[in-house]
Amino acid sequence: MAHALSKCNENRQPRPWAFLIAHRPRPGWIHDGILGTFERKLRSCILDLRLGSIRSYSGTFKKSQLRLEGVKDVIAVASGKGGVGKSTTAVNLAVALAIKCQLKVGLLDADVYGPSVPMMMKIDRKPDITEDKKMIPIENYGVKCMSIGFLVEKDAPIVWRGPMVMSALVKMTRGVDWGNLDILVVDMPPGTGDAQLTMTQNLQLSGALIVSTPQDIALLDARRGVNMFSKVGVPILGFVENMSFFKCPHCGEPSFIFGKEGARNAAASMGHNFLGEIPLEVDVRKGSDEGIPVVISAPDSVISKAYGDTAQNVVNKLEELANEPSLHPEINL
Repeated sequence: MAHALSKCNENRQPRPWAFLIAHRPRPGWIHDGILGTFERKLRSCILDLRLGSIRSYSGTFKKSQLRLEGVKDVIAVASGKGGVGKSTTAVNLAVALAIKCQLKVGLLDADVYGPSVPMMMKIDRKPDITEDKKMIPIENYGVKCMSIGFLVEKDAPIVWRGPMVMSALVKMTRGVDWGNLDILVVDMPPGTGDAQLTMTQNLQLSGALIVSTPQDIALLDARRGVNMFSKVGVPILGFVENMSFFKCPHCGEPSFIFGKEGARNAAASMGHNFLGEIPLEVDVRKGSDEGIPVVISAPDSVISKAYGDTAQNVVNKLEELANEPSLHPEINL
């Protein structure tokens, strides 16, 4: 046994960064500030190495191999943290693109651990299967939808480890008969982990839309999301500020509960577009709970117009990117 373990250790690949972290100088040896800078830079290098492997993986495929057949553009609706209204934005954006922009739209709920599209889009049945074993997305409000929530019981917890989540995401992208779509909107899980990297490996994303509240703590995580997409070569469409303000129904005065223009300022500081601001309104919450997006339930409201304007800004940005030189050159091996 000892011999086998020794042999195993001999064959193990060296991990120089692990050695450096384990044997880093302690605070008593060098100044705390220098130590902190050392660790941050080292961990950044490790992240670059890992993301570099993702870029190398994607680079082994032609651009056409990462595309979904019949789908023109795929956009990720993402946030650095949960609770900022990412799924609400994804749902209403998809419906606005279909209803207000008259496009053929799909909606993929990639938030495996917290699927909310079934409830928000009022869909409570399982998808049909084609002869070639592909799932048929379920359509409502002019949008073709797919979610892991269609495949599990309503209140069942999804207690899956990483490999199962990755497999499910691949199945919901490659194992679905999307048909012809102008845009597929992907409601990404919050954060910057394996699920996000899996999506960039398996899809040619046209761009990512970053959702945040004006609050500083939300913007901190939103910036992390921007940096992740930039590192894997996904263009940033821009920022959407959710819960921008609450307008008093009595006096009409706005209250900036989570701060003012935080996402707008963050977009400007990072050199990205600001695509729209969505106020905090009861109708949005009510529509989500009842399964009727506010774009449908209150089509002439201020907030419905805000989603419509945001959808048009997304379309304009996609057209702008389409006219730029490709950021993902095809590599023939």
